Amino acid sequence: MDSSTSNFMKGIPALTSGKKYSTPTNPLTGTNSTPNPKHQQEQQQQQQQQQQEQLIGPMNKLMGPMNNMGSQPPMNNQLVQQMVSQTRKPMQQSTSEGNSIFSATDDNVIMKQVISTHLPDGTDVDVKPLLNIVEDILKHATINADPISSSAHTDGDKLDDKPHHTNAVVMLNSLSHIIDKLANEMALKCLTGGDGHTTALALFHTVGNFHWDAKLVLTLAAFALNYGEFWLLAQIYSSNHLAKSMAILRQVPSIMEHTAPLKPRFNALNKLIHSILELTQCILQFKELPSMYITPDMPALASAINIIPTAVYWNIRGIITCASQIANLTSMGHEYGISSTELQSWELSSITLKINHIHEFLRQQLENCRQVVGDKKEIEFRRSFNQLFETNHIDNMKILRILINPRDNMQPLFDGSTKKRVSLEVLRRRNVLLLISGLDMSNEELSILEDIYGESRIQGTRMDALYEIVWMPIIDPSVQYTDAMDRKFEEMMNRMPWYSVSHPSLIERPVIRSIGDRWHFRNKPILVVFDPQGRELSPNAIHMMWIWGSNAFPFTSIKEEQLWKDETWRLELLVSGMDQTILNWIRDDKYIFLFGGDDIEWIRKFTTTARAMATAARIPLEMVYVGKSKKKESVRRAISTITLEKLSYCWQETTLMWFFWRRLGSMLYSKIQLKKADDQDPMMQQIKKLLSYDKEGSWALLSKGSKFLTNGHGSTMMQTPADFDVWKEHIPSKGFDLSFTDYHDKLHVEANNCCRFEFPIAAGRIPNSMRCPECHQLMEKYIAFLCCHDHTGLLEPY
Repeated sequence: MDSSTSNFMKGIPALTSGKKYSTPTNPLTGTNSTPNPKHQQEQQQQQQQQQQEQLIGPMNKLMGPMNNMGSQPPMNNQLVQQMVSQTRKPMQQSTSEGNSIFSATDDNVIMKQVISTHLPDGTDVDVKPLLNIVEDILKHATINADPISSSAHTDGDKLDDKPHHTNAVVMLNSLSHIIDKLANEMALKCLTGGDGHTTALALFHTVGNFHWDAKLVLTLAAFALNYGEFWLLAQIYSSNHLAKSMAILRQVPSIMEHTAPLKPRFNALNKLIHSILELTQCILQFKELPSMYITPDMPALASAINIIPTAVYWNIRGIITCASQIANLTSMGHEYGISSTELQSWELSSITLKINHIHEFLRQQLENCRQVVGDKKEIEFRRSFNQLFETNHIDNMKILRILINPRDNMQPLFDGSTKKRVSLEVLRRRNVLLLISGLDMSNEELSILEDIYGESRIQGTRMDALYEIVWMPIIDPSVQYTDAMDRKFEEMMNRMPWYSVSHPSLIERPVIRSIGDRWHFRNKPILVVFDPQGRELSPNAIHMMWIWGSNAFPFTSIKEEQLWKDETWRLELLVSGMDQTILNWIRDDKYIFLFGGDDIEWIRKFTTTARAMATAARIPLEMVYVGKSKKKESVRRAISTITLEKLSYCWQETTLMWFFWRRLGSMLYSKIQLKKADDQDPMMQQIKKLLSYDKEGSWALLSKGSKFLTNGHGSTMMQTPADFDVWKEHIPSKGFDLSFTDYHDKLHVEANNCCRFEFPIAAGRIPNSMRCPECHQLMEKYIAFLCCHDHTGLLEPY
């Protein structure tokens, strides 16, 4: 146990008389009488009556008073059901005392007696390895009460010499005599009819110098020693001569031959053992809380500390109850066991409920403690995260290991090209692009990114490549990870040709929060770039990747500025290398209409009118439909109509349309990220216009070759070619280009159309203000709630 581990087990204060605890003194007791075969039936009835009378007083304390039961005959099903129902009353937590949920109307004499035995001498034992061995024993001893199944599983289970077995050897050298003493004392008390509380106090005296967790695990180990021996004989007596003789002395064969009527009892016993183990694990987990983040005076931990003595007491009472059940069976035989099964099963169920109630309370406190620890760790991590990038490193491994927790030197990456797991070492001193996204990356995003990635690797080996991409799948820590999410993750990971983090759980919650803080990740994919020394080159190069692809390497802000400086507002910037047909039109210096929207009637009228104008003006005109940024289904219908009626050229794949609009949006975000969104920049104004047109409806843009002439809303761009006869007289003097532009711009001014932009919160970076690209006035800021079925939404003033 390291020095940061909480040591609260060492110093739980004695409970004062002001604290009350439930004090059932003897919910489950054995008996020291041995039935005479000649008078067996009479003695069984007497024993049942005696046990019932012993239960009435203690169970009043455990579950509330039960009146008029002192002279009842042996319990029938109705009475058992009535008493069990009493135990289902939830323990109410006091608002004034965090540990008073176990209070009853009686005094706290029992817990005072228990606390008086607690005299720790500083001995600190790491009982985790011992508990692991105990769990192994109880796992194999409580699988099934069926002798056939019990013997069968010994053949199927392979012996596993686990590391914790080895770790426990040294500890057992000093503790084995304590365990033997506890086992013998427990067995003797159970066989001589000692009541549960008296037996528990005797065991507490034996382990008085240990801390509470050690008291519990040592007692549990003593029980496992005897209980495991019983089941070991039950499993091998039929095939081992020595075991058979020993089993006969213990009446094991006769018990195993009558398992059917004993099954309810064995089932209840298994459930109690399971509850005991769960509560034990919960208690030990408090000891693992790091003291640097949580102290005993914090409410959740203070409540747990006050209750742990009670929890240990009741767990040991449960252990004694289990030991008594087996002792009674082996000493009195299956006849007694069968006759008392109903009563004994109810007794086991009652104390199981008690332990479960205590466990639920401690589990909630443990969860609260872990939340406190997690919050403090997260605050500390987020504070130091930014400092990490201000420090010089010899390579990128330290940063990558913090972002991607390799956990026990496992191979945390999945290589998409070989479909094998690899270590982080493959990224050492490489340019790394972290693709950070949720599980909702679109097929279009993946397809285009795969194309760009593939183009960067056409020549040379992998080591010759400019960069490596690593996908970091981000799952909201507050959302339960489901099988459906896991299937989606596996599907995406197997599709990607680059490296991926092999499971989302390797990206811890503080890392996820820090990614949001530093790189403004919300839900939309981002691409964070590191050089071989781990220096951050770009907080988000995804926009550069969409605009320029691998030509933007090394994706620095300086490179981004230089690329913009070399750009001009031309048609090639919009269509890039997406379509060779359009590039051929540009090379041939043809007139080209780019148009969008999903209004089929407008598309029909516009293409017909434009073609008529081109014929009349005798100009070579081509048209291409680029759809909309949203409303895929309506765009698909428009593509079908355009293709069927041969209205114009259009992309058959919506992926290209998505890429067109994503690149256009990336241009705006790139300018914003560089803080170069200058409202006087002509290129910026044109980008903003096109993005605004997309939100308003139909629109069109006219160019001659690569040179843009004008653009506008659907109404003015339709009216201009329709009014060709009105302005064609200016063509001889001005030329077609200027005549078309002048007439359209006049209509555009008269129309006084609005502009609007949408910035998803998930995009991360949102400008504080923006001017209209038309009138240059500051635009009003709204919050829009948009439905995925429509691009219109409910707008509320910001």
